[in-house]
Amino acid sequence: MPTPLFDLCWQNYRMKLGRRTRIMGILNVTPDSFSDGGRFFQTDRALAHAEKMIAEGADIIDVGGESSRPFSDPVSEEEEARRVLPVIEHLARQVPVPISIDTTKSAIARQAIDAGASIINDISALMVDPKIGAMAAAHDVLLILMHMKGTPKTMQIAPVYDDLMGEIHDFLAGAISRAVACGVPASRIIIDPGIGFGKTVSHNLRLINKMDCFSGLNAPILAGVSRKAFIRKILTSANGDEPLPDHVDVMVGTQAAVATAVLSGAHMVRVHDVAATRATLRIVDAVKNAGQPELEAVL
Repeated sequence: MPTPLFDLCWQNYRMKLGRRTRIMGILNVTPDSFSDGGRFFQTDRALAHAEKMIAEGADIIDVGGESSRPFSDPVSEEEEARRVLPVIEHLARQVPVPISIDTTKSAIARQAIDAGASIINDISALMVDPKIGAMAAAHDVLLILMHMKGTPKTMQIAPVYDDLMGEIHDFLAGAISRAVACGVPASRIIIDPGIGFGKTVSHNLRLINKMDCFSGLNAPILAGVSRKAFIRKILTSANGDEPLPDHVDVMVGTQAAVATAVLSGAHMVRVHDVAATRATLRIVDAVKNAGQPELEAVL
């Protein structure tokens, strides 16, 4: 089934989705994220890395100041603001691409918008702080709504589903309805099935293989597969050694997961390794669009 097309318009940005897969570059301004915690904790290093990702082909920079790795503890609003706001303020003045704030707190989202962010990436889909919905509506920003079973602290404690695809579909449908009820236009909502957030390896693989199950929700689909634990578990060696998140095998595994997710319906991918992902997507998008007149625009 062809990937549905979307034309997102918000503030002074316009982004077409469907023919060319978009890349969201991850910028974790945290000391404890599972993959790159501490590497970009200093503002100058964070800015340099963001500029590098943009040069490599990132369409969006997603700034996060609170780790959502399994079993992580929340941080205070004050600490989260201290981490992300200087980075967003500098990026907003210097880079041409949209900036996303990865947060579940309306106070942080509001300050980030004032600093220059134009996308809210809420991994709780308005469950932690429903006021994010009204804020997104009032400020003409994009809103990303993700499925998560539990919280980062509890989500990987034996997650169970009676109907994996159906439960996630219904959760996201409800999240869209909540956002629209807050005044967010449906045309400014992106959904994320939450790979790695309260799912087993089997759950994650089924989601990646069936992204098009969510196409009936009439929203662009974001897939976050980069360096996730399910990739590392699959690549565990015969003697039981699990590769580290930045191991070359995990990077290759990430690209395989990216390709599969896009071919099954994802419009955007959230990744650490932008250059490798851009190369992967040039091939995947060419395959996906083969025989269609719009292909030349993609290439």
